[in-house]
Amino acid sequence: MTTVDDVLELYERWGDHHYDEVVAQGLHARQTAALAAEAGADDAVVVAALLHDIGHLLDLAGHPAAPHEVTGPAFLAGLFPAAVTDPIRLHVEAKRYLCAVDPAYRDRLSAGSKRSLLRQGGPLAPDEVVSFEALPGATGAVALRRWDDDGKVAGLAVPELEAYEPLLRSVGP
Repeated sequence: MTTVDDVLELYERWGDHHYDEVVAQGLHARQTAALAAEAGADDAVVVAALLHDIGHLLDLAGHPAAPHEVTGPAFLAGLFPAAVTDPIRLHVEAKRYLCAVDPAYRDRLSAGSKRSLLRQGGPLAPDEVVSFEALPGATGAVALRRWDDDGKVAGLAVPELEAYEPLLRSVGP
């Protein structure tokens, strides 16, 4: 079973790597979590914001290849409740959703997010929009997606990973 120490080790080992963005994975995770906390999100959503791209780190660590929105929640499922893993699982679909319901949203995506949107299937179709809105965790995923988009600022000072360790240990199944 995955432990908080396993999660922290992934970020310590692979957090300095980049994934199609100007900021490294660890800084992006911390910026996203800081934005969630600043917005007053509940603890589970702050943890989801921190760990939303853990699937990219799993890929770097040699875990079986699959989309990061699949591998991340699967890795975290025994450690955290659905209130954490559902927004992570849905954050890519939330980008596709926002592109479908808000035409101006796509224009503000980073270059990396625009490239990955094409690989991820582009904006949702109207029937997919309706289905997405009905999913548990969809609201948290949309909020997470917006913080994800804003958490890509080179040099932005945010709390270090260690500051989130008590929260990671307190949000359990």
